[in-house]
Amino acid sequence: MMKRAITNSSEFVEHEPCPQCGSKDNLARYTDGHGWCFGCGYYEGVPNLTEVRGMEFVKGECIPLNKRNINQDTVDHWGYQVGDYKGKKVQIANYRNDQGTLVAQKIRFPNKDFLFIGDTKSSGLYGKHLWRDGGKMVVITEGELDALSVSQVQGNKWPVVSVPTGSAGARKAIAQDLEWLEQFDSVIFMFDQDEAGRKALDECVPLFTPGKAKIAKLPLKDANACLVEGRHSEIIDAIWGAKVFRPDGIVDGRDLWDLISNEDTRESSDYPYTGLNDVTKGIRRGEIVTITAGSGIGKSLICREVAYHLLLQDKKVGYIALEESNKRSALGFVGLYLNKPVHLDEKVSEEELKSGFDATLGTGNLYFYDHWGSMEIENLLGKIKYMVRAMGCEYIVLDHISIVISGIEGGDERRMIDVAMTKLRSLCEEVQCGLLLVSHLRRPSGDRGHEEGVKTSLSQLRGSHSLAQLSDIVIGCERDQQGEYPDMTTVRVLKNRWTGETGIATHLYYSKETGRLTETQLTEVKQDEEDNPDF
Repeated sequence: MMKRAITNSSEFVEHEPCPQCGSKDNLARYTDGHGWCFGCGYYEGVPNLTEVRGMEFVKGECIPLNKRNINQDTVDHWGYQVGDYKGKKVQIANYRNDQGTLVAQKIRFPNKDFLFIGDTKSSGLYGKHLWRDGGKMVVITEGELDALSVSQVQGNKWPVVSVPTGSAGARKAIAQDLEWLEQFDSVIFMFDQDEAGRKALDECVPLFTPGKAKIAKLPLKDANACLVEGRHSEIIDAIWGAKVFRPDGIVDGRDLWDLISNEDTRESSDYPYTGLNDVTKGIRRGEIVTITAGSGIGKSLICREVAYHLLLQDKKVGYIALEESNKRSALGFVGLYLNKPVHLDEKVSEEELKSGFDATLGTGNLYFYDHWGSMEIENLLGKIKYMVRAMGCEYIVLDHISIVISGIEGGDERRMIDVAMTKLRSLCEEVQCGLLLVSHLRRPSGDRGHEEGVKTSLSQLRGSHSLAQLSDIVIGCERDQQGEYPDMTTVRVLKNRWTGETGIATHLYYSKETGRLTETQLTEVKQDEEDNPDF
């Protein structure tokens, strides 16, 4: 049964205080629930917009929009139509997915009210399906008619897209398609020349790589207004004359007194182990923490324990484990919550499994990347940037750096790790995420290897000295797999830019029963063995 459309006719109810500007009665509340402040422009809800799912798509035909000065070639190229909706003549903007399938429609009524039909979440930016991925530049407008206008003056040959819900929903729409937009050399914002448009720019531009976003300034309110007035060349001039949005980074030292005289408020998150926190004072955004150890020592488990502990602190984490499937990673997190190694076919009930899922994977604070094996560094950087900027991840786990460059044939491993580390360092500074990075060690000289408990050092980091140089903290893990205590790991801080303190931070004991790494002292393990021969 077809759902009934909800009309947008609404009446004023009362004046309320505005939560944005603090005025006592500037916010007007309407019968449909939305509110609008006539003082500062703050609104709640999206005025003039209703979304209806389950309706049949409206049929129309592509005809020139003479009042808008939009010609036949343009409406044909965009599939922009005019049709009938419940006896009213309407304009129809067809939203299609990347495969070109119609998934939603935005219906524009004569009184400028709007109605969305279909699945708007999967449609993305309007017109995206018309263009190939990447290129010299792409223009973003606030509305569909503005997108058609910019496209028309360029012969419908250059990429132009529009946000679905105007300036109000611009940031959300752009974040959804950020990865696609980042493939262009330049992203030109041609938003309306009003307060709402300027506010939207302040919200959207910081999503992009510095220097990529540019601002186009028009002589009139928007692109279609220029087209109607016959000022075609000024639209072109605005595109090519767009200025890079780049804040002034030069700071006068005389202005830094407040900065240095106030207590440093840089937030630290805790590691799961007290000894490690005592030495490092926690993990911070903007830092690279490299964890290194011999093969089979438990680097991945330590990373998972740290990530799980960050989740317990309500932090968002992006988890990129390139040597295991997402299922293995997911079961690992569920197992940490249940204190059971469920990945080893440990018998758990569906109820237990669901409780572990809800407490970890189901929180909305944990994101994975569905990939197996080596990948290009540029691709990886794009995924990390998307996790941080679009998904809100504060910390990223990358396990491990060597596999990132392993698929490049005939390359110099040292040089490639240098390049990868330099770019990861820049990215962490740019997006201010904490990066927990896994690195392998070179085999030490002599008969014994790290798997036999050989002490770790910075000089043994495999491939490049940049691993040590560009990391803020380096943590070495040592375990003698064939020794007297094969389940005991020594955690040694090899570098500590934050406090300068290094050396043994703690000891971790691996329990086969729980699959967990817990902090302990070597004397405690010896005592347990004496008290319990089956320990």
